[in-house]
Amino acid sequence: MRGEVDPQSSMFHYFSVESRIPADHPLRPVKKLADSALSAISAELDGLYAKGGRPSIPPERLLKAQLLIAFYSVRSDRQFCEQLDYNLLFRWFLDLDLESGGLDQSNFSRLRERLVETDIARRFFDEVVRLAHKDKLLSSDHFTVDGTLIDAWASFKSFKRKDDDEPPQARR
Repeated sequence: MRGEVDPQSSMFHYFSVESRIPADHPLRPVKKLADSALSAISAELDGLYAKGGRPSIPPERLLKAQLLIAFYSVRSDRQFCEQLDYNLLFRWFLDLDLESGGLDQSNFSRLRERLVETDIARRFFDEVVRLAHKDKLLSSDHFTVDGTLIDAWASFKSFKRKDDDEPPQARR
């Protein structure tokens, strides 16, 4: 019997995002490592922010978002913030509930630059790698890089061809 599409889907859904992420998903151990790394640098994160005023985007979210951007080859902050509206996996990884709004791209970019300037981002990534190495999750057998992404991320102003002098925008 052919199933039918119900145009009147229920208005309320009661489920945990956690229940939608497979138990063996590769991001589960990465999330644990990232959360451990963040707890190790929590005091330093506290020192970057004023005690009063309007709350900002939690720096933990910004740093974990950088992992997702790298793992899933998201092209831009704008695209990442857009995907947060519908990607349950990303929302789960960043500890965002379903009712919370996503992140604003301009704030996201500005605050990320602040974390990079203070060297906290490098310390976070170093700690994630250290914990992954400690848990024997890293291998030196091989390393793969998708060169098309490097070419795509390079701006036309900085990209220079090695095979001829023709500028990239002139090629069609």
